[in-house]
Amino acid sequence: MLEALTLREGYFGDPAAFQALADLLQDIFGIDISHQMKLGGPDPTSMPFGYFDPSGRCVANFSAFSMPLVVNGRVVRAAGYQSGAVRPDYRGQGLYRTLMKRAFDWAERGGFEAGILLTDKPGLYEPYGFRTIPQFKFYGAVPQADLLVPRARDLDLKQTADLHMVQMALDTRQPVSETFSVVRQKEMFLLNAHFDPDIRLSLLAEDDAVIAWKPQGQTSLQILDVAARNVPPLGHIVASLGPNFQNAEVFFPPDRLDWKGAARPHQGDCVLMVRGLEPASLTQPFMLSPLADF
Repeated sequence: MLEALTLREGYFGDPAAFQALADLLQDIFGIDISHQMKLGGPDPTSMPFGYFDPSGRCVANFSAFSMPLVVNGRVVRAAGYQSGAVRPDYRGQGLYRTLMKRAFDWAERGGFEAGILLTDKPGLYEPYGFRTIPQFKFYGAVPQADLLVPRARDLDLKQTADLHMVQMALDTRQPVSETFSVVRQKEMFLLNAHFDPDIRLSLLAEDDAVIAWKPQGQTSLQILDVAARNVPPLGHIVASLGPNFQNAEVFFPPDRLDWKGAARPHQGDCVLMVRGLEPASLTQPFMLSPLADF
């Protein structure tokens, strides 16, 4: 059965092959990445590695892509890894291990100095030098801001003008944190915002900023990400979103927010794993924004 499979690399230029990967991820994880085509297309740096059967069905895949990070003020050329899946009838035959090795070799040849991934199976990646890094969100009272009325406008990714506005904000954004954040990851931000109907995207026009957030009752909210040329202070952001919010939970390091929240361990379905970063550079509490989730 394995002899009939075809190994393909970098196949996103083939619409049928991309759809075959989308079908694989839909069948295994219940997510439909084909929506990316309506949001501007997949990450152009992506390098997928996949096995296809004679009918063109993708039976296994593991993808790498460029995911530059800011870590303690330094830009790190990192590779991200995602879309790892194998159909049940092809598991246990070494396909996934082969695809992982090809992706890691691709990153090494490309000169990437670090790797990063999210997974619910950390044991798969520990033999390749990945280690689990705890994540922390930040909680506290919202600073008061001198703002008479809220100034934010909700955005709808189904509206072409709003989608373009969010894309532009992501293309020109300042990394949301100097402690730990992505330099760019437009495609995953858009896809994650599309997938989660509870995420609100709001435009602060005067600040040229897009805020990804969720209300939590009448007086609290979660700030998931900020796409802006210059990240506004938290007090200004929250006052722009509504007059009654008193407490905030921030899902990225708040060093640019002119605010210090209490760090609390984040418990999610997946853990963050990295390799190639010195342990001493990851001692401050941080979290990768959920909008950069991959």
